[in-house]
Amino acid sequence: MPSAPVDKSKSYFPLAGSASDGWSTEEEATATCFCGAVQLKFPTQGPGFVETFLCHCADCRKITASMFASNFIILDTHFTHVRGRENLTVFGQAKTPASQNTMTNHFCSTCGTLMYRVSTGFPGMSILRIGTVDDFHLHETKLKPRRELFVESRVKWLHSLDGVRQFEGMGARESW
Repeated sequence: MPSAPVDKSKSYFPLAGSASDGWSTEEEATATCFCGAVQLKFPTQGPGFVETFLCHCADCRKITASMFASNFIILDTHFTHVRGRENLTVFGQAKTPASQNTMTNHFCSTCGTLMYRVSTGFPGMSILRIGTVDDFHLHETKLKPRRELFVESRVKWLHSLDGVRQFEGMGARESW
């Protein structure tokens, strides 16, 4: 039996993982790992919200076990660990990122969800994963990617997003 269509015009919190305490308001929202041990709070607009993007670099493809990573950047001054900071495992590397920046990855040590990355190329900012955001309505609206990076590495069967700025590599830092 087919399921009812989802009304994507308002908040939508599907059963996705073990936690059910995610929330969103007009100005902020939560992101939670699959098991619920780690939860973050971030702004969805205003001065703390920087940008949304898809990344097709080999590093993002490998670390997400997918063909791209869907991300958004938040200023660290506006980013809060609600719970589970002590449950994060940190892994950093400088060898593989196409950006040539050192990337430090913050994973839930219980379920393995990659919650965010920190790049030496974006000091004072954290790169969160759109898929961890609890309100799926935000995936369709405020968190919809506005740029695609490393498009030269995009798999041939995946087409560019309509109306989204395309960049080979990172694009000029000034354009952020």
